[in-house]
Amino acid sequence: MPSICFYFQVHQPYRLRKYTIFDQNNDYFDEAKNIEICERVARKCYLPSNLLMLKLIRQFEGRFKIAYSVTGTLLEQLEMYAPGVLSSFQKLADTGCVEFLSETYHHSLSFLYSRDEFVEQIRLHGELIYKLFGQRPRIFRNTELIYNNELAAAIGQIGRFNAIIVEGADHILGYRSPDFLYRPPNASGLKLLLKNYRLSDDIAFRFSNRHWSEWPVTAERFSSWVNAINGNGYVVNLFMDYETLGEHQWEDTGIFGFMERLPSEILKHPDNDFKTPSEVVDAYDPVGEFDVPYTISWADIERDLSAWRGNPMQENALYRLYSLADRVRATNDPDIIADWRRLQTSDHFYYMCTKYFSDGDVHKYFNHYDSPYEAYINFVTVLDNLDSRCNKAMAQKQSASEIRDLASEAKDRKPEYRSLKTNV
Repeated sequence: MPSICFYFQVHQPYRLRKYTIFDQNNDYFDEAKNIEICERVARKCYLPSNLLMLKLIRQFEGRFKIAYSVTGTLLEQLEMYAPGVLSSFQKLADTGCVEFLSETYHHSLSFLYSRDEFVEQIRLHGELIYKLFGQRPRIFRNTELIYNNELAAAIGQIGRFNAIIVEGADHILGYRSPDFLYRPPNASGLKLLLKNYRLSDDIAFRFSNRHWSEWPVTAERFSSWVNAINGNGYVVNLFMDYETLGEHQWEDTGIFGFMERLPSEILKHPDNDFKTPSEVVDAYDPVGEFDVPYTISWADIERDLSAWRGNPMQENALYRLYSLADRVRATNDPDIIADWRRLQTSDHFYYMCTKYFSDGDVHKYFNHYDSPYEAYINFVTVLDNLDSRCNKAMAQKQSASEIRDLASEAKDRKPEYRSLKTNV
């Protein structure tokens, strides 16, 4: 009996404007571009997809269930540019059939560079999810499913999570199936939900590929692939970007019709059901250990970190960004801290990737720069300005501190009087 667990990543970064060494202002982000993309994706994906999901939940009287991980950067933009989308997510939350997951607020690589920042972003994201949707997330997913044994230990120490969403990487699984729950070797009590990347990618990447031998993918055919897992797994984890619906796979590919018909086809089999990640965790026990001594992700063919750390430009940009951490925090300037955190979003480093061939097309699709070198130069130019702002803020704090010290000394000093003789 496989349960079907649909989880969607929902994310948009704050894209940088073209910034040069001659710029003296602190306005790093391209508001016009961010508004344009947010409104476009809202129109093509978020609004019609949310409406469809709400319809399916009502149609199947709660038997259809889904989960989302919505980044803080997108939630901020929805509040500013597309409040109707935010409202539609809240309507989904009200059904009781939708679970919201935890992740880093800024969709960052902070786990790899600053554990303090990593924990803080998880806290900030959890507070925003509770404020907007009234849920305390129980399931954690790291940015781009970046994962290793150390991450499991770190999440276990936080103490409020029951499971982690992980890529079902073949080179880790070996002969085993992603359609079971596993446990990490060093985090007692945590469970791991592994993405079935083959079936997930059939929807996310291959759905409209007319050269694919299985095209066209119908709801009936896809449900038969799910049914084949009966007796060979507990859960089929279908994890993908939400933008798959309507943005990556356009409406004219039939993606919305496919999604509308899929639940009825899945539920025709009496042993099938839909579960949220928390329901999966509550229903099934791990069957073994998933030992990941080195880092994996869900990106590209390699399923590693090369999408963000695959060349010297990316490594240099990341090093310079996180080397500012202590100085940024020491400024106590909320604007500086906010800008620094927005610069942590993994997309900025994804744009610097120099991969080609099959993965190169994916990287080009998401990249608003003419080249990865332009992305790097633009990013480090912004960093230079942020560094200067830190220096200025610290200098002002030092001056203010010195003035306070002098004032305190003057206050504590006893007044001295001299007797003045006056000649008349």
